[in-house]
Amino acid sequence: MKNTAGSRRSPWSDGLGRTATRSAQVLFVLALGACIVFAMMQLKLIVVPVLIATVIAAAVSPVVNFLRRKGWPKALATWTALVTGIATLGVIIWLVGRGIRNGWDDLVESVGQGLDELQAFLASGPLGITEEQLGSARQAVQDLLGSDSVQRGAVAGATAAVEAIAGAFLGAVVLFFLLKDGRGIFQFLIQPLDGDARERAERIGDQSVGVLGGYVRGTALVALVDAVVIGVALVILGVPLALPLATIVFLGAFIPLIGATVAGSFAALIALVANGPVTALIVVAVVIAVNQLEGDLLAPVVIGKALSLHPLAILLALTAGTILAGIIGALLSVPIAAVTWAAIKEWRRPTDVAELESPPAAEQREPSGA
Repeated sequence: MKNTAGSRRSPWSDGLGRTATRSAQVLFVLALGACIVFAMMQLKLIVVPVLIATVIAAAVSPVVNFLRRKGWPKALATWTALVTGIATLGVIIWLVGRGIRNGWDDLVESVGQGLDELQAFLASGPLGITEEQLGSARQAVQDLLGSDSVQRGAVAGATAAVEAIAGAFLGAVVLFFLLKDGRGIFQFLIQPLDGDARERAERIGDQSVGVLGGYVRGTALVALVDAVVIGVALVILGVPLALPLATIVFLGAFIPLIGATVAGSFAALIALVANGPVTALIVVAVVIAVNQLEGDLLAPVVIGKALSLHPLAILLALTAGTILAGIIGALLSVPIAAVTWAAIKEWRRPTDVAELESPPAAEQREPSGA
């Protein structure tokens, strides 16, 4: 008599069972990822400064390594790079503040005249908007600005400003230690690994630093070109606050695909209310031309090799980061996606192939203590 119990097939061995097992694994991985994202959002006051400091350290580390190769002590090279960066940022903020202070009165006067002309156009133009409707709209705006929700938003903004100051201080401290002993910190983190896994982790670390540094330096170069071209156009056209607007364009360009366009649209809006529709149209044309130059020439050449990401992947990462963390997510989502993809490719590459493609160890060796 046959043993039917031994020949009975497991319910997990057929096609449906294997599909169910794989689905359960996928759901577990997704749940784990969701928990990690939730924890990071709850600890954003720590996570965001650390991520920003890591990105900046990857971009600035070549300067520190260059100074150390010239014989500078490790601490002195780190302090020099850090203080130089902070001083440069302070000079930029001072120039922007000075430009706003010098051009604010002219901007207010020009905006007032532009709004009066816009109101007259709306009242007498083809739209047929009456004075009563304009007055109602103006009163609605005033009521909104004086509402409790706006006041609560102001309180929340003050709280966010305090958190931003604390985060900036923490980020500066983390940045100093990453620049001073980033290699040692990474070696400490991968101590549990050994053998092939440790070699892969070291290659992933080197590759990640290269991707982050190339992305930040390339984006900064593209942003500088955008800001200079648009800023010169604003100065020639006589648009108020040309320097602050150019600075906004520079900062906005760090958000891929849409940052420079949104910042340029803001400059066009200022030109509309301050200089009229003709000047605003010229500004729009300049912004479109700069975006075409960036998208067709600068970004593929300067940033494309560092990221190795398809534009659709950049768009999806940008959207997900914006939904999860707002403007900070928009800034960090693309470099995080690029590093993740580089890490996946490096981990899947066999060790013997990586050793054949990598330069000799003597060329990779950093100064003592790095």
